Amino acid sequence: MSSTAIIQLLNAACSPYRQAGRFAWHFAHGKLGRDPAFKGMLQLGLLSGDSEIKVLDIGCGQGLLSSWLLSAQAQYANGEWPGSWPAPPAIAHVHGIELMPRDVKRAQRALQAVADRASFEVGNMCTAHFPPSDAVVILDVLHYVDFSAQDDVLRKVHGCLPEDGVLLLRVGDAAGGLPFRISNWVDNVVTSIRGHKTLPTFCRTIADWQRDITALGFSVRAIPMNAGTPFANILLVCKKGAA
Repeated sequence: MSSTAIIQLLNAACSPYRQAGRFAWHFAHGKLGRDPAFKGMLQLGLLSGDSEIKVLDIGCGQGLLSSWLLSAQAQYANGEWPGSWPAPPAIAHVHGIELMPRDVKRAQRALQAVADRASFEVGNMCTAHFPPSDAVVILDVLHYVDFSAQDDVLRKVHGCLPEDGVLLLRVGDAAGGLPFRISNWVDNVVTSIRGHKTLPTFCRTIADWQRDITALGFSVRAIPMNAGTPFANILLVCKKGAA
């Protein structure tokens, strides 16, 4: 995306958070502007397709993914999109599940104008109901529960997806050495800023993730998703039922 277009998209996606308070806007601008996962999923067309999709965002925070995807769709409709990029996903609805009530309140306040297309609930991913969805996104949250609970969440994800549904799961590579340790440290800092307790983490190597997710009925493709950062973050693109 051209620098002008990405700035326009960033501003459009962050703008709703002004009405949710200064912290909400600054956090949105920093996260959407610096985290390569948001740009990467559009640039690579990881959620794009021929029909509208329902997206489930697990660990949605203040709803940044919802604002990003809906803003991308609006910008594309206005002709502000590069010909070298695939069209953004056509979003029917994004539903977010988040453990922290204050984040859900920020999401609801910021995105009230699109409440018919973006909804949020306070819930624990280990116990919450996952509605039928065409795509599920889990960015940097699954490692906060133990390995058994991770597998239970992934089984629920598999159950809520149709055949050929997709899961985008970003994880740290436990075999990533110093970048992995740096990412864990920064993760703890951001977690504290957002009001969470610092919790133990349960991490796997990418080889282990691929093996275990494949055993649940997905194909798995690993894409480095750490451009411009010192982290060991990998995005796993998991397709249900694919060979």
